[in-house]
Parts: sequence; C-alpha cells; structure tokens
Amino acid sequence: MTQEALLLSRLQFVWVIAWHILLPAFTVGLASFIAFMEGLYFAARRETYLRISSFWAKIFSVSFAMGVVSGIIMPFQFGTNWSRFSDATANIISPLLAYEGLTAFFLEAAFLGVLLFGRSLVPRWVHFFAALMVAAGTLFSSFWILAVNSWMQTPAGYEVIDGRFFPKDWMAIIFNPSFPYRLAHTVTGFYVTTGFVVIGVAAWLLRKGRAADEARTMLSTTLWVLLALVPLQILLGDMHGLNTLEYQPTKLAAIEAHWNREARAPLALFAIPDEKQETNRFSVDVPVLGSLILTHDPNGVVPGLKEVPPDQRPPVAIPFFAFRIMVGIGLIMLAVVIAGNVLRRGGQLYNSAVFLRICEWAAPLGFIAVLAGWTTTEVGRQPWTVYGLLRTADSVSPSLTGLDVALSFAGYIVAYLIMFPAGVLLMARIVRRGVEATTTEGPVEGGRPDLPVIALPGAREEGGRS
Repeated sequence: MTQEALLLSRLQFVWVIAWHILLPAFTVGLASFIAFMEGLYFAARRETYLRISSFWAKIFSVSFAMGVVSGIIMPFQFGTNWSRFSDATANIISPLLAYEGLTAFFLEAAFLGVLLFGRSLVPRWVHFFAALMVAAGTLFSSFWILAVNSWMQTPAGYEVIDGRFFPKDWMAIIFNPSFPYRLAHTVTGFYVTTGFVVIGVAAWLLRKGRAADEARTMLSTTLWVLLALVPLQILLGDMHGLNTLEYQPTKLAAIEAHWNREARAPLALFAIPDEKQETNRFSVDVPVLGSLILTHDPNGVVPGLKEVPPDQRPPVAIPFFAFRIMVGIGLIMLAVVIAGNVLRRGGQLYNSAVFLRICEWAAPLGFIAVLAGWTTTEVGRQPWTVYGLLRTADSVSPSLTGLDVALSFAGYIVAYLIMFPAGVLLMARIVRRGVEATTTEGPVEGGRPDLPVIALPGAREEGGRS
C-alpha cells in the first residue's frame, strides 16, 4: 500500500458516500411524508391528499432507485480498497449490514410495488399500510446503518482476538454510547431536509399558479411540522455535542479549534486554524461562551488538541468550518420556518412573492447541512476508522497501488456524473409537469377494484373527484 493509494481510496470513498447520502436524506423523510398524506386521505377521503401522495410517490420512485444503485456500489469498496478494515471488523459489521438487508430492503421491496402500482388493486387500508411499511423500511435502514457508523465512532461490546473484533454483547454493540443521539439527530435532519424540498416545490407551484389547493396544503402542513422539527433538531444537536464531549473529546476539540484544555473557554465564531503552530489566526472569540455551550456550565472544562499527540489528531480546519456551515444553515432554516408561520397569522403565507422565492432558494439547504454534518463527523473521527482502536492507514488493502485506485475512482466519477444528473433531471421533469389529476380510485371493501375514473381533457373537478 502506498500513500497515493491511501489518499485516493479516501477520496473515492468520500465521492461515493457523499453522493449516496443525499438520497436517504431525501427518501427517509419523503417516505414518511407520503405515508402521512396516505393516512390523511384514508381518514378524510379528500382527493387533494391523494393527488399529493401520488405526485411525491413518482419522485420517491426515482430517488429510491438511485439510492439502491449507489447503495449497492458503495460496499464493494470494503473488499477492494479497505480489506484490512473488513477483515478486522467483519464479525461485528457484517451481521449489522445483513440485518439492514433483511429488515429494511426486503420490507421496502415487498411493499413499494403496492404503493406505486396497487392503488386500483387493493383496498384503501392496504395501500395505506403499504405506505407505512415503506416508511418503516427506510427507518429500519437508517437504524442499522447508523448502528454500524456509531459503533465505529464509539465502539462497545467487543473483544479483540488476534487483531480482529469479536462481539461480546450485541445490545452494547448496537446501542453503543453515541447511537441514540446520532440516530435521532440524523433522522430528524433527514425529515427537515425533505420538508424544505416540499415547501420549495409548493412555493414554485404557487408562483406558477398551478395546483393551488395541493400546493397550499403541502406548504401549510409542512411548515407546521418544521416548526416542531427544526427546534428539535437544534436540541438534539446540543445533546449529541454533550455525548461527543464525553466519548470523543479530541473530535470536539477539533470542531472548536480548541488547542488548550481550559475552564471558562471562549467560543471561536471564526478563525483560521494553524495546525503547525497549534494556534488560530484571525480568531473572533466570545469569552466563556465555549464552556457554556459545550458543557452547559460557564466554569466547565473544554478539552484541547494539545492533550493528544499530533499523529492522533484529526485535521482541524475541515470539521471546524463544516460544523459552522451546518449550524449556520440550521439557523437560516429556523428563520424561514418562523417567518412562514408569522405570515400565516397575517394571512399572507400564500401571497408573499418574496417568501415563496425564499422557500424555493431554501429547498437544497438541508442537503448542504447533511453533507456538512457528515463531514464534521467523519473527518473529526480521523485518524481512526474504529475510534481509538484501528487507524485509517492500517485499514487499506495492502496490495493497492495508486494506479489501481485512480482507475476505479475515475470509473466512479463517470458513473455518478451520469446517474445523478439524469435522476435529478427526471425528478425536475415530474415537478414541472405538476400535480396531475387522479385517474384511478381504490377498490371497495373486499379488495375488488373499482372501475377507473377517466379524467377527460379539460374536465373540471366536481364534488372533489375528477
């Protein structure tokens, strides 16, 4: 293994997972949103909910297919580029990934066809149940993947025999110290990401004067949900920070570019970390605020990077700036949600052209925040793949050369630059076509399908049905 192979393997993994994580960041929340709309339609029989669900189900099918393809490709790297990591951790990580396939993938695969194509073939309650199962499948997938990642961050319940990790306590492995916080923070972030896409699309439809009833429903409902989720996400982030302080103090020191262990520590709002000189340039600090935020005590002690040798420290600048990007976006999201609900009280929610434009511009913010948070977490873990136990440099396949990885990396770049733009363009085309009138109705009791209701060109809605 050469240094070029190590660097290129890391860059390749960054490229693949950075693209892939955008898809669960969208589909996890979207599956729950579709299930919510299906539930409203099942309870109220209002056709607006049906059209909204059908519209987003088309977009979900495209993003889900992209996620399956990129998700299948990604694990190949464990064998080709990270064989020593795979060999050392297989007894723990392999079963967890298998559980993800058995519980999540098969659950989604079994009910996705019913959700997408079974509306006219099954009773309403079965279609609603299928939507719930698809949503549950995405959450199960998040559960197991985050169990793997969290164990790598805060390993527990294992023993090491001849350089390999073996399970001693599966409950301790799965519910390791950082897992509950990481799961809650990540899934809530996925829901917020989806919510901002939904209000962005709703705002665009309103500005274009299309599907006004559906767009108003999407915008109003989602803003109410975001009014709860965005503050919750900030609270969960704070709780996750306290957990990081306890179990990964060096990562926290890197996130804050904090060099010396001290009480009543300042908070660096901005700085240029200088790792060679072990100091910050052009630092803008707020006295005592670091201890207050990070420990909830103005006299609390904040760890410093100088407490560990330089070869055990993560890069400082990347997590420092990535974390601030994530927090900044979170505050912008909070401002947008508050502004929307203030406009609602004034009766201007659907009429403010400025706010609708802001919603459109804010649609991708969640994806940027997810990438920034993931970067903070993963770069902050360095130089370890299993925190404090297995170094990244010792995880790469031993026989790799820089040329080997360069060729595979080039292939990944080409494949993803074809697949993702094509998928995004297809989803954009669905959005541009707008919310279409429903052409089929679910069957009556007993599972017998009703005859399809044909929507004639130019026909108007009467009595809530096409």
